[in-house]
Amino acid sequence: MDIQERLTAFAMLGATWVMWLLVGLSVIAVAFIIERTYFYAVTSDHFGKLLNALLEKLKAGDIEGARKAMERSRSFEARVALAGLNSIEDGPRSAEERMNKELILSRLSMERNLAFLGTVGNNAPFVGLLGTVIGVIRAFHELNESKGQVSAGLMAEIGEALVATAIGLLVALPAVAAFNAAQRVIKARLTRAEAMSREVLAYMKANNKNGASKEVEG
Repeated sequence: MDIQERLTAFAMLGATWVMWLLVGLSVIAVAFIIERTYFYAVTSDHFGKLLNALLEKLKAGDIEGARKAMERSRSFEARVALAGLNSIEDGPRSAEERMNKELILSRLSMERNLAFLGTVGNNAPFVGLLGTVIGVIRAFHELNESKGQVSAGLMAEIGEALVATAIGLLVALPAVAAFNAAQRVIKARLTRAEAMSREVLAYMKANNKNGASKEVEG
């Protein structure tokens, strides 16, 4: 049996397994979408209030108060700022490195499971197309069996081929939309976290500069 005959025999098994595969991928994708939505919700905070609380404490020189304000928040922005506040005694360079480390860890945490959504969104239409190809092969086989006559079996095979394509698209669209939305959320969160880290660094550099000035004056 040559390769063409093997492929034809495989196609004759039908495209039902392809559609069940797409349904399974869809269930997993929906589960990840719900999980990521919940995760982003519980790790979010009002950025304006958080930033104002940080600035207020820093302007008053209340480092301990700034730390407590950041510890009360579950947001990644607060975690990044807290990493810098906990490193104030070590100097700006150490604080910057630790905040950058926290930014990297935050990105990894927020991007968890997104690779699956991106893969499903990009490849589900092709899996559906595989089902379509299988359905078309079976339709031609049915057409040959009926000697060119349109039959109920032929129409059923064509219908199955079209359904496979439709399911592939229906699985891909939500996955792509969720993936893109998550990427925008992550970008915004990291940008806000970086803004807070710059405020911490600005405070540390200003204090170092003031301290140096006092030493020169003395």
